Amino acid sequence: MGAKVVTALTDSRLAANQINGNFKTRYQRMEKYVKIVRRLIQSFKQFTIKQIPRSENRREDALSMLPSTCFDHLSKKVLVEVLKERSIDERQVNDLTTTGPTWMTPFMEYLQRGMLPDDHGEARKIRIKAPSYVLVDGELYRRGFTTPWLKCVDQGKGMEALQEAHAGQAGVHEGARDLTGKVLQMGIYWPTMHQDALGMTRK
Repeated sequence: MGAKVVTALTDSRLAANQINGNFKTRYQRMEKYVKIVRRLIQSFKQFTIKQIPRSENRREDALSMLPSTCFDHLSKKVLVEVLKERSIDERQVNDLTTTGPTWMTPFMEYLQRGMLPDDHGEARKIRIKAPSYVLVDGELYRRGFTTPWLKCVDQGKGMEALQEAHAGQAGVHEGARDLTGKVLQMGIYWPTMHQDALGMTRK
């Protein structure tokens, strides 16, 4: 999201002091977490972590208890993400490269170099839509509907995300609108996402 000055608040005295270097890490698992945090801190111009008393953290503390409760009674507006893997677990990742131009290419060329398509109509569309997009470290993002920015992906990766959302833990047959909403919650976007979701739900 481009933030460079960050203040993190935690009710954990141990976590705050380990990251600040006031406490030593005795356990290997915690040491891995601290290393990841310190590596992330280097991407900010200024980072501060502070401990706040639990008495001043009641709402956040209640939120942290959600995983141990039943989700059935929750409103659909409450978003709960279940993390199945620890962030310190090492995973084998295969790099995927996109071959050839995609729907993102004209926007990236316009934002990077001011280049527009030769077709007058297409060039006009790019100029009108371009303010909704931004380049961050070579990646294209679009202003989101429910989140600040959505990462733009090609249709192939988008279809993989649709398949993942459709096969999700709930196991229900959802409509295209609900399926598109799930993908947006993942933080990604491509222009034909609703049509692709509609096609998948019809199948």
